Amino acid sequence: MIELVNVSKSFSNGVDVLFNISLNIGKEEFVFIVGPSGAGKTTMMKLLYREEMPSSGKVIVDRVNVAELDYKQVPYLRRNIGVVFQDYKLLPKRTVLENVAFALRVTGAPRSTIRRKVMQALELVGMLRRVNAFPDELSGGEKQRACIARAIVNNPPILLADEPTGNLDPTTSWDIIQLLDKINRRNTTVLVATHNKSIVDSMKRRVVALENGRIVRDQLLGGYGV
Repeated sequence: MIELVNVSKSFSNGVDVLFNISLNIGKEEFVFIVGPSGAGKTTMMKLLYREEMPSSGKVIVDRVNVAELDYKQVPYLRRNIGVVFQDYKLLPKRTVLENVAFALRVTGAPRSTIRRKVMQALELVGMLRRVNAFPDELSGGEKQRACIARAIVNNPPILLADEPTGNLDPTTSWDIIQLLDKINRRNTTVLVATHNKSIVDSMKRRVVALENGRIVRDQLLGGYGV
């Protein structure tokens, strides 16, 4: 499903972020990417949906080398990858329903299809009662649920979550991780970059640890630390 082969990433300012990373993630896996700030977690995520390009090596998603895609093909890649952000990135002047629907409207989906899929996604994340609310009327947990609904409304086979609990209290954080686990059990490959030690230790899923741009541990049924 996802393969990184000897991937390195350096930015134009001379900062080296990733060094010779190789990683295989299979279909329907749930994987935590952990490590201190600056370890390269977010950059690795961005490589998967081609927000960034590797300086060397191959980034392969569903058998496609994403660096070789024509720019016109990139939107089609991203339709197969849902992304959940720490800071939500909801459109402030649109309702929850409109925010989620936007992800389908840009694909040219019929209005009837958009309505059906949006309501299904909002039901899954427990946000049906908030469909007409605007982002500034939502709690942090509700914003993240809306963001998750937007990410999964296309039924992508891959879901990336970059610090999805970073702005949330412990109880709400656990609810969000349980929701991501539920989505994983619906046959979606899920990658979660996180600093949340208690959640990683409790979930006991595969853990890939980064440090100074290198993979230092890849452990099944792992915890945050060694």
